[in-house]
Parts: sequence; structure tokens; C-alpha cells
Amino acid sequence: MNEEIRAQEVLLIDDQGVKLGVVPTREALKLAEERLLDLVEVAPQATPPVCRIMDYGKYKYQIQKRDKDARKKQKVQTVKEMKMRPKIDEHDYNFKVRAIRGFLESGHRVKVSVFFRGREMAFLDRGKAVLEKVEKDVAEYGKVEMEPRMEGRYMRMMVAPVPSTKKPASKAEGSKLTEEGENRG
Repeated sequence: MNEEIRAQEVLLIDDQGVKLGVVPTREALKLAEERLLDLVEVAPQATPPVCRIMDYGKYKYQIQKRDKDARKKQKVQTVKEMKMRPKIDEHDYNFKVRAIRGFLESGHRVKVSVFFRGREMAFLDRGKAVLEKVEKDVAEYGKVEMEPRMEGRYMRMMVAPVPSTKKPASKAEGSKLTEEGENRG
């Protein structure tokens, strides 16, 4: 930017976006100062480097604003964890599956873990059966992203939400309404 530009000549673009051609760096700096703007090197790898006359502070502000808007629109997907035991009671199981469905409907990924204590490590098939039952019970809400596998005393499985099919249907209904409204008018 400005005095930090080392090249002898630059391809200059003015503040209106008009290409002024290859100009000595000193002359480009004078043009920028006359317009009370900055000379910014936008493509240093080019031969000669491309420089633009602009208000650098305003440019940085617009980039920050654009990035902030992009972050607002970005959906953050968190990972929720549900812990179970190999000998889980039916009521507890149903309660936890209902919670997993809620997480998946909200768009969260769910890590389902079965914890084994002491001698339960000899009966890993019971934990696998619990995870397979969970997979079957939440099949319409999510799909298994990571198959059940052992991690220390935990057997874990990752379930990701399935994209909802309700949204496109509502859009189609909305477009039918507008078409009908246009036909009447």
C-alpha cells in the first residue's frame, strides 16, 4: 500500500475502475494523493504488479461487513452426545431416543455412546445391539455417518441429520398460490 510498493512500474486502475495502463510507481502515488485516496497493490504476482486507487479504510470496512453477513447466514452445526449403557431400561432408552430425534430435527449431529463398566466389556455385542436399535429408531431423522466402533470403554456411533423433505413441498405450494393469484389478476 502507498509507499510500501517496491515495483518500479505498475499497471494502474483508477478509483472509477478505468485501466490507465503501465505507469511509474511515483506517478501512480501522485495521482492517488491528488484524489486523497490510497494506492493499493491488488495483484503483486502479476508482471507488472496491478495497483488500484481506492479508499483503503472504506474497502477494509466493506470486507469486514461482507464477512460478518456471511457468518450470520452460515449454519453452525454442533455435535450433541447421548450416553447410554448396554443394560439400558426401555423407558430410559425411549426418552434418550426422543432427545436424539429432537437434536437431529434441529440440524445437530449426534454422537451416541455406550459406556461399558468392568465385566460388561465381555459383552460388547449388547452395546452394539443398543446402537443398532438406535440407528433403526432414528432412521427417518438421521443417517449413520460413522459406524459403531470401540474407543476405550466407549462404543460410539455418529448420526448426521437427513435434509428435511418438507421444505421443498412448502415452496411448491407457495409457487402454486402465486400462479393462481396471477391467473386471477
